[in-house]
Amino acid sequence: MTTCDLKYDVIVVGAGHAGCEAALAAARMGCRTMLLTINLDAIALMSCNPSIGGLAKGHLVKEIDALGGEMAKNIDATGIQFRILNTKKGPAVRASRAQADKQLYRLRMKRVLEQQTNLDLKQGEVISLCLDGGEVHGVKLRSGISYLSKTVVVTTGTFMRGLIHIGLNNYPGGRAGDQPSIGLSDQLREFGFHVGRLKTGTPARLDARSIDFSKLESQHGDSPPRPFSFSTERISMPQLPCHIAYTNQRSHDIIRSGLDRSPLYSGIIEGIGPRYCPSIEDKVVRFPDKDRHQTFIEPEGLDTIEVYPSGMSTSLPVDVQIAFYRSIVGLECVEIMRPAYAIEYDYVDPIQLHSSLETKMLQNLYHAGQINGTSGYEEAAGQGLIAGINAALRVKGREPLVLTRSQAYIGVMIDDLVTLGTKEPYRMFTSRAEYRLLLREDNADLRLRDIGHQLGLVSEQEYLAFVDKRDSIGAEMERISTTRLHQSEKVVEILTRLGLQDIQNGTTLEQLLKRPEVSYDELAELDLVSRETSAIIREQIEIQTKYKGYIDRQMEQVEQAKKLEASRIPDEFDYSTVKSMTTEVREKLSKNRPDTLGQASRIPGVTPAAISILSIALKSSSRKSS
Repeated sequence: MTTCDLKYDVIVVGAGHAGCEAALAAARMGCRTMLLTINLDAIALMSCNPSIGGLAKGHLVKEIDALGGEMAKNIDATGIQFRILNTKKGPAVRASRAQADKQLYRLRMKRVLEQQTNLDLKQGEVISLCLDGGEVHGVKLRSGISYLSKTVVVTTGTFMRGLIHIGLNNYPGGRAGDQPSIGLSDQLREFGFHVGRLKTGTPARLDARSIDFSKLESQHGDSPPRPFSFSTERISMPQLPCHIAYTNQRSHDIIRSGLDRSPLYSGIIEGIGPRYCPSIEDKVVRFPDKDRHQTFIEPEGLDTIEVYPSGMSTSLPVDVQIAFYRSIVGLECVEIMRPAYAIEYDYVDPIQLHSSLETKMLQNLYHAGQINGTSGYEEAAGQGLIAGINAALRVKGREPLVLTRSQAYIGVMIDDLVTLGTKEPYRMFTSRAEYRLLLREDNADLRLRDIGHQLGLVSEQEYLAFVDKRDSIGAEMERISTTRLHQSEKVVEILTRLGLQDIQNGTTLEQLLKRPEVSYDELAELDLVSRETSAIIREQIEIQTKYKGYIDRQMEQVEQAKKLEASRIPDEFDYSTVKSMTTEVREKLSKNRPDTLGQASRIPGVTPAAISILSIALKSSSRKSS
C-alpha cells in the first residue's frame, strides 16, 4: 500500500449532494481538502427526481444558502421550472421547489468544485479508513494508495454494498451505471457501529416523443420565477411546463398481477423503504380503495427527450413496468428509456453521532447524508454542509457548530437523527419543527447569515447586502410603529373602499397592518413612504407584524428550553451511578449517550422527573471533579 506524501486537513468520501457541500465548506474555510468519488463524471448527479426543494426541503435549501452553501445557487443557475408551494397557507409552511436541468446541474457543480481553491478532486473507491488508536487519520483506496488527513467526512449515499433490483433480477451497484462501494461498511461494523439496511427506488425514464401531452394537464411554473438563493437577482434559464397524469384501475390490476415477481413482495428486498415516498406497487397494495394515483411528468432538461414520472418508482419487472406505464391515459404508446429500479444499501445508525456529526466511536470521523439514514438531496446537503464545517473547525482547534432546533430545520433534522436514530429513511417535514413559525423560508438569512459570515463562507459583498436588508427591515418596523394615520379626504375615501370605515384617526400603520384584512399593498395606498418599500422588505414587515404575538410566544418557549440545551453531559458520564433513575432510563441514556440535557429530554421514555434527577447528578459530579 503506497501512502501519498501530501497530507490533507479534510478528506470527503463521496461527491453526491452531501459530499459537494462538505468539500466546498471545508475548502472555503481555508482547509486543504480532497474530494474522493468513484466516478468524477457523476458529481452531484440527481439519481432520482431532478428537482430541488419542496415542502420543508425548500427550508433546508434556503438555510444552506444563508450559511454559505452552494445548492441554492446551483439550482438557480440550472432550474427550468420554479414554484412556491402552499401559497394559500401561512408563511411557516410555504416552500420553494424547482425542476432542474439534470445535466446542467451536475456540470455546474463540478465546475464550481474544480475552480475552488484548497480543493483537490480525485477518482477512487475508498475500501477502509486509516486508524491510529481511536482516531481516523486517512483513507485507503482499492487502487492501493492511501491518503492521510486530519479529518474524514463519509458521504457514501446509496453506494455502501449497493444492490439494484429490477423484478427478480439484482446486481451490485451504487446506482444504475455505477459500481458499489465494498469494504467500508464491513470495517465500520467491525469497529462496533450498528450498520443497517435501507431501500429506496426511482421511476423509469420515459421518451417524451412517445407521450401524447395533449391528453395531459399542463402545469406551468410561477411567473416570474422566484430564486432560491438570497444572492440571486433573477432567473435567466428558459422555463418549461410539467404535465399531470393519473393511474387507473387497469394500471392497478396490472401492478397486482406482477406482485409475485416483485422483489419487494417476494421477500428478496430486506431493507426498509421510505414511508413517505412509497413505490407505486406499495401504494396500490396499501390503498386498495384509491381509484387513481397522480404523477407529474417532469422534463429532465432543456436538451433531452427524457422525462420523469414522479411518484411512480417501482422494482417490478420491465415487462410489467411497460404495461403499467402504457395503461395511463396519454402514455398508451410510451417507450421506456431507462427502467425503474429499487436499490438496497447500508447505513449507519445516526444515534452513534454527536450533534456535530462526528462519530462517538472514532474521533475525526464525520458522517453525512444517506449513510445517516436520510432520504433526499436537501437533507443530505444540509448534513454535508455541517459535517464539512465541523471537520474544518476541528482542524482549526475551534468548537463545533451545532444548530439548535430553534435556529434551523437543519438543527431539527440533526437533533432528530442523533437523539432518536432512525430505522427507515428519514425525510424532513415542517411538522417535525416545534418552532416552525420562527423557521420560515423567508427569514433563513436573518437567522443564519451572520453565522455563515463568521465562518468565512459568506462573501463580504453578500454579507453587506444582507446587512442593508436587515437594517431596512428594522428601520421600516420602527417607522410603521410610530407613523400615525391622518384621515384626509383621500385617506377616508380609500378606507371606505377597503371596508375600513371603523379605523380611528391617529391609528399607527403597525396597528392597521395587524388587521387580517389589510396587507402591505393596502398600507402603501394610504402611505406615500410605504409605496417605495421593496417587495422583499414588504414581505418581512407584513409577516413580522401580523404574526408578532405568535412569534413572541415561541420565542418565550425557546428561552425556557435554552437551559436544558446549554447543559452539556460529559462523554464519559456513567449513568449507572444515578441510582434514583429507573433501570430503563439508565439503559436508554447509556445507549444514546446524549450530548446535552435537552437531547436527553427528547429520548422516548426519559421522563421530566428523570431529567431533573440527571441535572442534579451532573451538578454533583461537576463539583466533585472541580
